[in-house]
Amino acid sequence: MAAPRKATVVLKTVRTIAAQFCPFESNSRSTREFLVRVSSEKSRASNIKCEVTTTVKHDKSEPVVDVTYMDGERLVMKGARLTSKEMLSEFQSRCSAKDLSK
Repeated sequence: MAAPRKATVVLKTVRTIAAQFCPFESNSRSTREFLVRVSSEKSRASNIKCEVTTTVKHDKSEPVVDVTYMDGERLVMKGARLTSKEMLSEFQSRCSAKDLSK
């Protein structure tokens, strides 16, 4: 049986995504998984102007994803306390809400 297909992340309402994490910390997994999804070719094609940056640190700092939307609103997610599924769910719900409001 084939695995269920994951929905493509749409970046139409997003200006920037900045992620930072220490790759040697076990709590960075959700942040890395989130980055894989928003950095996919299909996701990036939904908004080629969206800037995705990654800062890899080796200082045991907490993994953080900082999203800035086109309207200036920011979403800061601390990956140590969230799963990648929770991060994607919140991210996509805000993107959908902003897309419908236009």
